[in-house]
Amino acid sequence: MSVEDEVLAVSAAWDVALIGNDADEVAGFMADGWVYVDADGITSKADVVGWIRSGRLRHDLMEATSAPRIAVHGSTAVLTARKASAGAWDGQTYTVVEWISEVYAREDGKWLCILSQKSPAG
Repeated sequence: MSVEDEVLAVSAAWDVALIGNDADEVAGFMADGWVYVDADGITSKADVVGWIRSGRLRHDLMEATSAPRIAVHGSTAVLTARKASAGAWDGQTYTVVEWISEVYAREDGKWLCILSQKSPAG
């Protein structure tokens, strides 16, 4: 299996975990220092996992709507794709289409995400 295929498989499995809303499973795809970046700034792994665990954040849909692009640089890979997402935040439902970049690093033979950045798709 190519590195690109490995990273695609990890990203797809992470999407499945997200819509399963299992905080521990979701956390298993993230490096300890993982951060999420969007227009509001930087959010830590602990915050996102805590929000999922408490039910404050719920994912119902997370799927690529374009063919992902993967750039590999040694033991690091960057996946960029357009994704549709739906769920609820603080009880308010949402549906969005975003561009996402996920930066993966190979640690102990496993690909872990070290950074996710999202921007609204036009």
